[in-house]
Amino acid sequence: MTSLTSDETRVLLVGATGLIGRAIIARSPDIPGVVLQGVSRREINFPEGTRMELVLAKSDQWPGIIEQLRPDAVISALGTTKRTAGSDEAFRKVDHDLVLEVARAAKAAGTRNFVAISSVGADPYSKNTYLRVKGETEKDLKALKLPRLDIMRPGLLRGRRKNDLRPAEKVGQMLSPLADMMLQGDKSRYRSMKDTDLADACLAAATAKAGGQFVHEHSGMMRLINDFRRALAGRTHEIDNVG
Repeated sequence: MTSLTSDETRVLLVGATGLIGRAIIARSPDIPGVVLQGVSRREINFPEGTRMELVLAKSDQWPGIIEQLRPDAVISALGTTKRTAGSDEAFRKVDHDLVLEVARAAKAAGTRNFVAISSVGADPYSKNTYLRVKGETEKDLKALKLPRLDIMRPGLLRGRRKNDLRPAEKVGQMLSPLADMMLQGDKSRYRSMKDTDLADACLAAATAKAGGQFVHEHSGMMRLINDFRRALAGRTHEIDNVG
C-alpha cells in the first residue's frame, strides 16, 4: 500500500507539457509532503495554486540538471506520436532514447523511484511501431536495475489535450464508456482511463516505499489510485486536526 509521510518527497516531472504532465501539475496543490519539480523545453501556463519549480532547458541538458536536482523520484510522462514527430526515427528518439537518457541520469543521481508511462500492448516484438518502441523502452528500463521502477500501461486516455488534435482519439473517448463495459476479464486491461486517474497512479508509485520492478495494467493502476487516495485522505485529516 502507498504511504505518504510527513517527510517531503522531491518528485521531478519530465514531460510536463503533455496531457498527463499537466494533470500531475494540476494535482500538486492537493498532495502534502510532495515537492514537485519539472524540467521542460518550453514555458508552461500553471493553473492557479500550483506549487512547482520549473527548469527550462534543451533536452540534451536534462541529464546534468537531474544530477544537480537529485530528486527522490522521477515521473517520465514523455511521449509523442509518429505524426507529431514526423518519422519513426524521430518518434523513437523521444519515446525511447530520451526516456532512457533521463532514467540513466536519475540512477546516477541516486533517485530511488522512477515512473514511466508506457502503453497497454507494449511489446518489443510487435509489428506495430508504436507498441514495439514502447516495449523496447520497457525492456531497456528494466535492464537499468533502478531501485524502484514502475511502468504504467494505460489504454485510451481520456482528457483534453492541448494543441494536439487527434480525431480518432476523440471518437474513442466518446465511445469509451460503452466500450469499457464490454471489456471484461483479461480484456479489461484495454479499458480507458481519465488523465487525472493516471496522474494519481504515477504520484502513488513515485511516493511508494518498497523497491522492485512493477508493471501496472488497468486493474493494477486502479489499486494504486485507490490506496493513494485513501492514504491522502488520512494525511489530509491529520493536517486538519493539527491545524
